[in-house]
Amino acid sequence: MRRKSRETRIGDILIGGSHTIPVQSMTKTDTHNVWETISEIHRLEEAGCEIVRIAIPDMEAAESISKIKKEVHIPIVCDIHFDPRLAIASIEKGADKIRLNPSNITEEGWIKKIASLAKERGIPIRVGANIGSLKQKPKSAVDALVDGVLEEVRILEGVGFSNIVISIKSSDVLVTISANEKIASLIEYPIHLGITEAGVKDDSLIKSSLGIGYLLREGIGDTIRFSITGDPVEEVKAGFTLLRSLGLRKRGLEIISCPTCGRAEIDILGLVRKTQRDFGNVVVPLKVAIMGCVVNGPGEARDADIGITGGNGVGVIFKKGKVFKTVKENSLYRVFKHELQKLVSKEEKSLNISDSFR
Repeated sequence: MRRKSRETRIGDILIGGSHTIPVQSMTKTDTHNVWETISEIHRLEEAGCEIVRIAIPDMEAAESISKIKKEVHIPIVCDIHFDPRLAIASIEKGADKIRLNPSNITEEGWIKKIASLAKERGIPIRVGANIGSLKQKPKSAVDALVDGVLEEVRILEGVGFSNIVISIKSSDVLVTISANEKIASLIEYPIHLGITEAGVKDDSLIKSSLGIGYLLREGIGDTIRFSITGDPVEEVKAGFTLLRSLGLRKRGLEIISCPTCGRAEIDILGLVRKTQRDFGNVVVPLKVAIMGCVVNGPGEARDADIGITGGNGVGVIFKKGKVFKTVKENSLYRVFKHELQKLVSKEEKSLNISDSFR
């Protein structure tokens, strides 16, 4: 059963309570380069990103927020450290949420001013801790992280602010799990999940899926972000794949494909890559099977909406496990692509999805 957390709004996105769990990412661009940052956010939007965070290292970056906001369509979270003036400027320039560590902005007067302005504008403050923010190595990383967050919450609540989102992250999966389990039992604020500094794609997919997936399965978590050293679009794709695998979101194609073996007579990997290329931005939830064995393929993927397999010069397209069409192998993908596009269009029409949401 999902943990009941407080509801809060980030731009036009509601999180917490029983609301859908949105997928977040963070730009890798220099925020000073406004158009490069906008371009990257557009790529993230196209991939389905629902909330994006940008770094605000100085006042010039803060001044860029209003320009960026005019060109994008998803809520902007501004990442602030140490300088309280940057938090004030970010809120004034239109941030939909700020990520703040009150522990590194220690003057109560500044904290009160930031909280007062955020409350006036109706934007939440994300507070949290990660191992890197701890001043010294603690005996118990879990306790230190939880205590750090509770202290930050106390600071904000002490100045009358309660529109809070919590985040506790570590590069250690087990520490992240334990710390989030503990904080979830102590507060009712919504929780943002992630494994910080999870590494390059291959490493991050394993660590993040394990940590985030375990917590979501326990009912903990209201937003998520995969942390990947590389293209942030991959973070978004991974986030949706995880949520879909847990039955928490239905969005886009789920491609199931066999690992191949000595019986495979067609280029499974090539077919998968073509399908990902041509249908990577599809929003409607469909299951697609790409199998390497004519004998077992349709049966192994009988719950797929559409699938293909082939061998000995013959290609087979099947729907819901039953053979739909047999074609020459050299025209297999062309015919399959046509049939899949018809299926996508039919589903988009039934769900009233326009081109602007693909």
